Amino acid sequence: MRIVVLVSGSGTNLQAVIDDLHHGDAPVEIVAVGADRPCTGLERAEAAGITTFLVRPADHPDRAQWNRALERAVASHHPERVVFAGFMRIVDAEFVAAFPGLVVNTHPSLLPSFPGAHAVRDALAYGVKLTGATVHEVVADVDAGPILAQVAVAVEDQDTEDTLHERIKTAERQLLVDCLADLAR
Repeated sequence: MRIVVLVSGSGTNLQAVIDDLHHGDAPVEIVAVGADRPCTGLERAEAAGITTFLVRPADHPDRAQWNRALERAVASHHPERVVFAGFMRIVDAEFVAAFPGLVVNTHPSLLPSFPGAHAVRDALAYGVKLTGATVHEVVADVDAGPILAQVAVAVEDQDTEDTLHERIKTAERQLLVDCLADLAR
């Protein structure tokens, strides 16, 4: 399965995919890694010898044109899946339609609970005792696509947003690797 991975930050989810799947037993090949800004995720891809590309919103006159540029950059690699792994931009419906049923995203909660950018903070504020991570299909609405896989993470009494988020991210990395391997098989 040819995948293009999109990142915005440190690239720890990407690194897990590189370590566990790229050139591994599962039939998964990362054909390119793209980003919306210079980031450590791109550096991780380059260190692994994976093609990278950068499509910055500031380089385009409006959001729609940025989406089309991103769409073209991704499509040029002929992916069978597009993986948002810590990609912190919302793409438009036209981007999603260009890759129907092929875009997957990770999210740090048990969707449909706590969608959006502040899932961990929201879960703590609500007082849940169990949260987790989700891999889901991307649709036009934010964090609303069909759920592909989930893993639960207990909330501990002493948790802060940072400590809980770190435990969720650890679980999320393995969940993403397992989900992509299943999709490839």
